[in-house]
Amino acid sequence: MAAIFAKHRLRRTCDNHRKVCTCQRYEAAYPLHVYLHVLKLCLLRDGRRSVRYRCNTVNIAQDVLCRRPGWVEAKENEDWDFIWCDLAWIRDNSNHLYMEEHVRINHFRNQFELCRKNLMVKNLKRHRKNLEKDFGHTEASKCDFFPRTFVLPNEYHLCLEEFKRTLGSTWIMKPAGKSQGKGIFLFRKLKEIMDFKKHITRSDEQRDTSQVENFVAQRYIENPYLINGRKFDLRVYVLVTSFVPLKAWLYREGFARFSNTRYSLSTIDDKYMHLTNVAIQKTAPDYDPESVRKWTVQHLRRYLTAKHGRARVGTLFEDIDNIFVCSLQSVQKVIINDKHCFELYGYDILLDENLKPWLIEVNASPSYVASSREDYEMKFRLLEDTLNVIDVERRLTGKEKRVGGFDLMWNGGPVHRDDVIPATCGSSPFPSNTHLGCVNDREKQLRRLLKPIAVKRGRENIPEKRQ
Repeated sequence: MAAIFAKHRLRRTCDNHRKVCTCQRYEAAYPLHVYLHVLKLCLLRDGRRSVRYRCNTVNIAQDVLCRRPGWVEAKENEDWDFIWCDLAWIRDNSNHLYMEEHVRINHFRNQFELCRKNLMVKNLKRHRKNLEKDFGHTEASKCDFFPRTFVLPNEYHLCLEEFKRTLGSTWIMKPAGKSQGKGIFLFRKLKEIMDFKKHITRSDEQRDTSQVENFVAQRYIENPYLINGRKFDLRVYVLVTSFVPLKAWLYREGFARFSNTRYSLSTIDDKYMHLTNVAIQKTAPDYDPESVRKWTVQHLRRYLTAKHGRARVGTLFEDIDNIFVCSLQSVQKVIINDKHCFELYGYDILLDENLKPWLIEVNASPSYVASSREDYEMKFRLLEDTLNVIDVERRLTGKEKRVGGFDLMWNGGPVHRDDVIPATCGSSPFPSNTHLGCVNDREKQLRRLLKPIAVKRGRENIPEKRQ
């Protein structure tokens, strides 16, 4: 009843254009959705009464869109202001889309330049080479965050030479265009890579009718950082709203995914030991969905800080920030920039025993299906804050360094913190505006961000526009 009463008061306040918005009186008593209702009940800045959206995925994104105040799902033949689509839709429709100024879409046309494993490696290698040519070895070494990698079948002979030079080491083979751990295997023997080469090689006649599938052969990180004897990787989220200039936001939350089996190099055939993907782990015979092995990034950061100290962990997270920036810069000149587009990337990062982070892959369509209630709530917050940053309603000034759980880390150059030692995260050795693994007090921040807008909208005497 209290929420209904608050909504009624807020509606009456906005409708009567009172001088003082009612939401000021309920700041401590009511949650964030009360403020969002104020913004829903007022006109959008350009006079539209609602945002029409389309969504062709069935996951948490659909839940976020249908619950967003003022947003309505567009009917089959209606125009839309916003679409959340899968990669197949953007591939099939991007070349013949006409979009008005305000329309937003959740993928860049050639996002695959960063997300296909073979193209990611090609772009990173080129970027490193250019840095070394222009600025020297020290600057180029910032790109040394991905293992030695070869694209097959084109670089088969180079891979073979490296394999012979490092006999006894472990390698991992991955299909370039697949996800969720499909088609991945580890190998150590020369015979295995030679047999594999025969499998993927086609005659010239076959190449004319069927494209050869690309694979990447990569040095396996044999010394991963272990917690309770288990390997894990990190899934963290970066939102890119522009590539020219590069504008990227880092989300404060994420999670660590643990393997189902204790780690050992004595066997390389156990995928439940070596691959941490949830899609792989849930096929384990003893998989229990009620005890999914995940930690929040906040939990992991606290654990590492207690074990290694704040300064060492601060350096680790600074190195992770570098991975985001360098990888995005590597595709900055090849991504087709479009003001209508944005991309929410899921980065997979592995730590080795020396606390060095390694980039495993980047996903343009990370999973928005939940494995637990906590997982659902985190992804709901992530997607809700993505919409807050994209700001289809045009409520923001464009000068914000933080929106909800997102912190602006790059805007044509590095973005620095206003507070070098943030109270929510403790002392930090680097001044960049990133707070991965820190407290995500997003509701408090959004209230503070949206309250002046709600007050202003409540005071504005805008005549109601009929549809």
